[in-house]
Amino acid sequence: MSKEFNVPPVIFPSGGNPNTGPQRRLPTAPFQPPRSSNPGIPFMSFDIGSSPASTSFSTPQFGTIGSGTGGGSANFDDELPLLEELGINTKQIWNKTVSILNPFRVKADLHEDADLSGPFLFLMAFGLFQLLAGKLHFGIILGWVTVASLFLYVVFNMLAGRNGNLDLYRCLSLIGYCMLPIVILSAVALFVPQGGLVIFVMMGIFVIWSTRVCTRLLVELASCGDEHRDLIAYACFLIYMLFSLLVVF
Repeated sequence: MSKEFNVPPVIFPSGGNPNTGPQRRLPTAPFQPPRSSNPGIPFMSFDIGSSPASTSFSTPQFGTIGSGTGGGSANFDDELPLLEELGINTKQIWNKTVSILNPFRVKADLHEDADLSGPFLFLMAFGLFQLLAGKLHFGIILGWVTVASLFLYVVFNMLAGRNGNLDLYRCLSLIGYCMLPIVILSAVALFVPQGGLVIFVMMGIFVIWSTRVCTRLLVELASCGDEHRDLIAYACFLIYMLFSLLVVF
């Protein structure tokens, strides 16, 4: 017994004729540029000699550097050196460094203009010598210097009272420059046996050196510091003794 299915009628879009469908387009030839008449330049699609010369183009005129005639011209002879533009005075750093090397004749007037370029170089040198000794202390050194500057700033201004004029920037600059003897100690300690009597004697000498220089600079540059010289010297002694312990141990 067969089943019958109702099939819907098929309607063709071409008006009922199933043999007529959409017509295909014939492919066209790709575009080919005209041949160049110059065989030496095969990739050029035009003739250079046949094109008329344009008279509307004018050759640009460039001014010489340093002429100073135009508004856009730059005279680099009048420009400041790069280090001076960054605020780094190498001559001043050298003079301050030399003044620290003589603990008996410290020129305090050189340190009236505070800067952080010299202290940063000394701290990086200190960390480098410690690294050569097998100790990675860069973060410790930078952190301790910051805390030591805050400590000395608070102690000095508490002693001076309202008359104290020591700012934190100058305090950081002085502590950084007076780190030079400790940097020398870390360099010499590379060639001295650790744990011996020699290294402890050297540590005492360099700590006293840094303490004397830092105390004298603080007393002469800041007001009301002469009457509290011993207390300021004790605070400086604690700071530089702490850094010298990094070298010895």
